[in-house]
Amino acid sequence: MSPIVSFRDVHKSFGAVPVLKGVSFEIPKGQVVALIGRSGSGKSTALRCIDRLETIDRGSITVCGHAVSDPNINLRKLRQDVGIVFQSYNLFPHLTVEQNITLAPRWVKKADRRKAHELARDVLAQVGLLEKIDAYPEQLSGGQQQRVAIARSLAMHPQVMLFDEVTSALDPELTGEVLKVIEELAKQGMTMLLVTHEMAFAARIADRIIFMHQGLIHESGSREILRSPSTPELKNFVGAGL
Repeated sequence: MSPIVSFRDVHKSFGAVPVLKGVSFEIPKGQVVALIGRSGSGKSTALRCIDRLETIDRGSITVCGHAVSDPNINLRKLRQDVGIVFQSYNLFPHLTVEQNITLAPRWVKKADRRKAHELARDVLAQVGLLEKIDAYPEQLSGGQQQRVAIARSLAMHPQVMLFDEVTSALDPELTGEVLKVIEELAKQGMTMLLVTHEMAFAARIADRIIFMHQGLIHESGSREILRSPSTPELKNFVGAGL
């Protein structure tokens, strides 16, 4: 089976600063991969390249059959297949939870009002927030807003979900409720790539861990690499509790 995400010798610089220095990996359908590493290691940039939020300088990326590095790619179709959730929730404050969720399905997929409403109810039930369907973002906690952001991505029925440090702005209690939603998605077989500093969570949920260091994949393997690192860089990273 072809991988659902494929990186081949990907290079990316910001100005004169190289951020990705030849990154290659593949993600099969249904696998959960955690990208870990210190700030500046390139992990968030790699994630953003998947959704073409950043363009690459060299190499190739294929996602759900889309050649992401093709300058003529249909971005609308790519982003229907790839959902992404950021650290900041990016909800529209003047729209209700339902309106935030149904905006893309109605505009992009031309869903009618009734179908969009049913879709909003389905995805909100999935993240445990059906009772908040008529609320506005300011009436929600940070954890609830992040769960709405996840529901909004799920409403497009993506094949791959990307999570970019989605709990880093939350306190421990709210972090737990968001991670529970992500863990449930993993049980349902969703293909996911997570950039995270939650090492215990990564060890519990991820089928594979990729440790990035200075723009390269420094170590990669099962969750066992967190217990028995083979490089001093990963050993120091895990030992620092990051």
